[in-house]
Amino acid sequence: MDNLTHSLVGWALGQAGLKRKTRKGLAVLVLGANMPDIDVFLGWVPWAPLATHRGFTHGVVGVLLMAPVLAGLLWLLDRWQVRRGADFRSGLHMHFGWLVALSYIGTLTHPLLDWQTTYSVQLLSPFSAAWFHTDALFIIDVWIWAGLALAIWLSRRRERRGGAWRRPALAGLLAMVAYIGGNGVLSGIAREAPRMDAPYAAPDIVYASPPPALFWRRELAWKQGGMVAWGDYDPLRRLFALTGFTQPVPDNMADPLVRRALRATPEIVAFARWSTMPMATVSRGRCSARVGFGDARYGGTVAANRFRREAVVPISTPGC
Repeated sequence: MDNLTHSLVGWALGQAGLKRKTRKGLAVLVLGANMPDIDVFLGWVPWAPLATHRGFTHGVVGVLLMAPVLAGLLWLLDRWQVRRGADFRSGLHMHFGWLVALSYIGTLTHPLLDWQTTYSVQLLSPFSAAWFHTDALFIIDVWIWAGLALAIWLSRRRERRGGAWRRPALAGLLAMVAYIGGNGVLSGIAREAPRMDAPYAAPDIVYASPPPALFWRRELAWKQGGMVAWGDYDPLRRLFALTGFTQPVPDNMADPLVRRALRATPEIVAFARWSTMPMATVSRGRCSARVGFGDARYGGTVAANRFRREAVVPISTPGC
């Protein structure tokens, strides 16, 4: 998910009452909700789990290690402010135990939300490179934005007026959980649609991505025996079947030139580490071949794929 969504979730948790548990409670919830994305700055490190976005920092072990670090940094900041005679408007005391607990709560929301997207998350990193996904949400969900923003606004307005300010935020969070759960059920049905009706496929792997705003629809991509295909699902038209689908095309990943190209550059290596449905095209020249890569989850052709990568590999032929 995008960082605005993560921040809104941390903020809503604070407005549900958790921010009153300790000084800097709201800060630790919002920062914790964003902290696993620190891996976007670590693509250069030699350790693959840490260099992989949504890898180690998004896994259970990473969260267990990072949350106390964040709490400790905020505690040190608070001690520094106290020594300087800072006046804390909240009137709250610092409770380090609650600061750690809230840091865990905020940080855990991050991989749980990312788990809901087709981009997936390595929950068991570094022990396993397996990717987990529920396909319940588009990576930017305007309905969650609107719902949480409204809940937070109502909560803060009631707080200023001395009313029951926790209830709107709690209602917003519960509505979000129900929304995600319902979308998860729809995605589960959509993933079974290619099996239950035409094209009667038996996919090795299948993704059912919600498009922006139209949360009830799904754009499917599946792989079966080295072939990839795509389909559309709309439960308002056909609940247990696809509304349209393409014919399978080769993913070309078994081509020896493609296998060589996967090691050609650090960018391609990183792509191969992340992609769960890679596909490739090969343009052969006299002494070299241009290999294009894409991920079938995000485009029906390599040329149109938003995550396109390209490498040139030499060909051993007479005269080269």
